[in-house]
Amino acid sequence: MKSLLQAQERQKEIYIAGFSGQHPVVPTNHIALQKEAEASSSRKGYTYIAGGAGSQDTVQNNRLGFQEWKIVPRMLKDVSQRDISIELFGRKLASPILAAPVGALDLVHPEADLAVAKACAALGVPMIFSNQASYPMESCAALMKDQPRWFQLYWSKSDALVKSFLMRAEACACDAIVVTLDTTMLGWRPWDLDLGHLPFSYATGLGQYISDPVFLDLIGDPKKAAKVETEGGFSFTKLLNYLRLVSNYKGPGGFGKNFRSKLPVTAVRKFTDIYARPSISWKELAWLKQQTKLPILLKGILHPEDAELALEHGVDGIIVSNHGGRQVGGAISSIAALPSVVKQIGDQIPVLMDSGVRDGGDIFKALALGAKAVCIGRPYAYGLTIAGAEGVHSVLQNLIAEFELTMGLSGCKNIQEIDASYLVKS
Repeated sequence: MKSLLQAQERQKEIYIAGFSGQHPVVPTNHIALQKEAEASSSRKGYTYIAGGAGSQDTVQNNRLGFQEWKIVPRMLKDVSQRDISIELFGRKLASPILAAPVGALDLVHPEADLAVAKACAALGVPMIFSNQASYPMESCAALMKDQPRWFQLYWSKSDALVKSFLMRAEACACDAIVVTLDTTMLGWRPWDLDLGHLPFSYATGLGQYISDPVFLDLIGDPKKAAKVETEGGFSFTKLLNYLRLVSNYKGPGGFGKNFRSKLPVTAVRKFTDIYARPSISWKELAWLKQQTKLPILLKGILHPEDAELALEHGVDGIIVSNHGGRQVGGAISSIAALPSVVKQIGDQIPVLMDSGVRDGGDIFKALALGAKAVCIGRPYAYGLTIAGAEGVHSVLQNLIAEFELTMGLSGCKNIQEIDASYLVKS
């Protein structure tokens, strides 16, 4: 994988390869990208990544929200030299793009988070390690070396486990903690429900947990676990799913030992018991701030009053997000929520956004409406599905190149020049 290329160099690279009969590793159009990922993935893998809450209308709202804004390019501006770098929390970043946390990625590729880490490291794109990663954060951090990374936190019922995750993130040289607020309960996701498929039930996406000493202590004695392969009556499907669970389990012990000890199923049950914590409120943030020296961002803010509360409670940043439309059916799009949150916050702390960002024009629009940076999720997951680390790299590199071209062709030579004067709402 090559490092970050300037936009025109990226175009040239693709066209020169095309002259020799080589096509891009992944489609450069996001609609074709998603279609190819669907064809390349299992049904369960694709529905978990692509599906949303309810009737999928929030997923659609995210796209429609971007389409409501139109770019108005300005002419005869010198954009021969372009700079798309930004600074966040004392670190200069090559572009305003971060890789959002996406869990259970081994549903679509065996290298999962490791492949994402390789691609992000090559491009200097910050990776936000998922709380529901398939591999431990330490493994990803080792691949990224000195490149930037953050850690996403789901606040579980165990404060000891939360503290352990934070300590590990600091030890992994993460630059920030992203606390996801909108998933204290799992949303109603019909695509997964109709398949009866929750990846965590098969020990998929538990990499951070089964590598954590506090979580392993919480599991207790696996010998006390029930014999799940015969619970509720025997069936071959149940036995096959149990074998799959044991096979997916990436903790110590090996297949044979774990099959006999029931450790994997005990870990899954403990995760299920402690994962959700709907009782969390604003007052708990004071405790969280005491546990880490890293900047804390709140992900999932959509209402300006919540943005004001975030300021009052001393957080360091906000990510405007509706979880890619996966949690609340019929919710406002992130891009529609962005202007009011930015207006409430001003320049006091950075405001980022995710959900629905699919191309360079979307990135330009988000920045014009006040976002400091954007987080990319599904597109790189589709790239991973198609071509592993190379697919992730290509998707992110294409997005960066398309954004740079959009910025220049709109009349801006750097991020600071992008503002709402370049947009109209249809």
